[in-house]
Amino acid sequence: MAYRIRIILDVKNDVIRDLIVDETINLEELHYTIAKAFGFKGKEMASFYGTDNNWEQGDEIPLIDMSEEDNLQEMNTLLVSNVFKKVGDKLIYVYDFMAMWTFFVELAEIINTPEEDLPKIALSFGNTPDEAPEKEFKSEKSLDDFDSFDAYNDENDLENIDDIDFDTY
Repeated sequence: MAYRIRIILDVKNDVIRDLIVDETINLEELHYTIAKAFGFKGKEMASFYGTDNNWEQGDEIPLIDMSEEDNLQEMNTLLVSNVFKKVGDKLIYVYDFMAMWTFFVELAEIINTPEEDLPKIALSFGNTPDEAPEKEFKSEKSLDDFDSFDAYNDENDLENIDDIDFDTY
């Protein structure tokens, strides 16, 4: 079987690629296929993230697990067929953490007839911009919910830094 996967780059003007891939490739191979389809060399760090139907970012699937807990599955350990079980299943893909290219990835179709020369681009619409758009990260908490620093201005609350003997620590 093959999967038709729609990838939408999160930029102002629509940039879409539909890829047809074999269901037996792993997410690392999908990562390189997506990078190439959008004109990247695939040499930057990247991660997939689980997501729900509202595109809320979930658990990370990194290219290389650099966490100290060793509890993340890396891309090369998961097959596309293990992640995409039905049409409509989704992932978020982030390429190059310095630029934060963000993609919405969705299983568009499961193809039961044999496909040759995979992976291949079935649809290409729009051009990848030269630079990634700036991402604005918003907190769900308003600034009013945080304690004010003014509450700690009382001289009795904090020691004078000059009085601290750092050699005893």
